[in-house]
Amino acid sequence: MSRPPRGSAATTSCAAIAVTLFASLTLFSGVRAGMAETYTYVGNADSNDISVFKMAESGEMIPLQTAAFKGVDKPGSSTPLAITPDRRVLIAGVRSQPYLAVSFAIDPKTGQLSPVGNGPLADSMANIAVDRSGRFLFSASYGGNKVAVNPLPANGVAGEPKQVIPTGLNAHAFLPSPDNRFVFATNLGSDQVLAFAFDAATGTLTPSDPPARKVPEKSGPRHFVFHPNGRFVYLVHELNGDVAAFAYEATSGAWDEIQRITALPEGFSGKEPDKKPWAADIHITPDGRFLYASERRTSTLTAYKVDAASGKLTTIGSVPTEKQPRGFHIDPSGRYLAAVGELSDSMTVYAIDQSSGALAKLKSYPTGKKPNWVEFVTLP
Repeated sequence: MSRPPRGSAATTSCAAIAVTLFASLTLFSGVRAGMAETYTYVGNADSNDISVFKMAESGEMIPLQTAAFKGVDKPGSSTPLAITPDRRVLIAGVRSQPYLAVSFAIDPKTGQLSPVGNGPLADSMANIAVDRSGRFLFSASYGGNKVAVNPLPANGVAGEPKQVIPTGLNAHAFLPSPDNRFVFATNLGSDQVLAFAFDAATGTLTPSDPPARKVPEKSGPRHFVFHPNGRFVYLVHELNGDVAAFAYEATSGAWDEIQRITALPEGFSGKEPDKKPWAADIHITPDGRFLYASERRTSTLTAYKVDAASGKLTTIGSVPTEKQPRGFHIDPSGRYLAAVGELSDSMTVYAIDQSSGALAKLKSYPTGKKPNWVEFVTLP
């Protein structure tokens, strides 16, 4: 039997069938050419390292690497992480002396980390963040009662602090506004949120007028997150377990409280001396429809539905999670949430119901010792 001549209709048809079959097989296996990949980074305080995972489409976490901190011998109380806007560099804050910002290059093909260098921090910093331009590193010191800004050159290694500013007691989070015009710092021990105007050209902070916003006494403002639309901001309070919703005025940087709701699970009063609230972290889905907060005393995650028009929250419910969940995060697709437990040395991944926002546990994974921070990156 003779073969059809090269370039004939029969040959073209066979080639088309082969291409279709290959496409079907790759789609079935979950592998597509050029598909973006998502990676997860977990900061582990007691083991002085970062656990790196590749996240599959199903939410499955595939361990890739344990990246150690060079030049760091002693564990700190936590390991805050930050990623530059271009997704090229991950920075870890070291909270033992010498206080360092340890920078790693993120491999764009594999997501793995390679040490770039270490830069100085002004103190033991509970929180670090990169400004929207990627040129400056913000940090907040809980024990040192201060905030600082370091220049961040193109290589991602922090330079000497260019500004160190005393604050009230226990500075905890220090983050820029969505438009990079303001930077806000929580003072957990002084029950206030400080506001600074930020000059992104020079990296200079100037106290706003007024310079601080008070919150209820002994509430302990800790972490906060902006709504993706830039109109609202949500603040979790460590000491009373409250989540406060604020309308945000981008022109002046003003916060106007519109609601206060609890992050404590149903049935937990938090009134017993040895069972006081101990809320920790807060994050919102990329589409702004759902908000989540962690509570360490009960080791739970509480979910909320966000009203797009008013910014107000409706409680969806709470689920048990890792023991002492200091940190968690939501992946860039908004489909999964990963929470770590400082006392369980592991991470649990949840699927986020796209209709209700409810969390469904998928699987738990071992991490390093005392995991407390989670970051996601999606690379093309």
